[in-house]
Amino acid sequence: MNEKINPRIGLLSLIILVVAASRLLPHPHNVTPVGALGLFGAAYFSRKYLAFLVPLAAMWASDLLLNNLVYARLYPDMYEGFAWFGNPWVYLSFGLIVLLGFGLLRKIRLSTLLGASLGASVLFFLITNFGVWLSTPLYPKTSAGLISCYAMGIPFFWNTMLGDLFFTGVLFTTFEWAQMKFPVLRLQKA
Repeated sequence: MNEKINPRIGLLSLIILVVAASRLLPHPHNVTPVGALGLFGAAYFSRKYLAFLVPLAAMWASDLLLNNLVYARLYPDMYEGFAWFGNPWVYLSFGLIVLLGFGLLRKIRLSTLLGASLGASVLFFLITNFGVWLSTPLYPKTSAGLISCYAMGIPFFWNTMLGDLFFTGVLFTTFEWAQMKFPVLRLQKA
């Protein structure tokens, strides 16, 4: 087997892994790269399955570490044994964010990046808060309970938006710079 690693896919994967690992550093609640990773994968992987697979694998690996090394110690009554998976609502929102990226980021422009980043934040907010409302006894299963759940999530929304904007800027700027500096990273059109 004499296959070479595609430098573009290798660097994209490395950037995604490093940024996903940043979730392990201390940070304000919800100031994370979740939305930015989905948009980044959608924008730069020419193989659509890699746009889902690589960022999702990096998220899953960081979730393994967070859930079992950090959160299990901070919230011992919430974790019984080894946690293999994170919140399914986060993964659902992540998949939809990748689809959003496919639709909005065919060309990388500041205006589309801002719109996609804000859209990712809204998607994440709507889906994960719906999941909280649906899966916990904190809120009554009524429209008033759902509205209350969304209202309680608003402070976290601002952090989600900040994280998405920041990490979208970091990811896209880093790779655009790398493509200019190293032409081998540019997508070859056949």
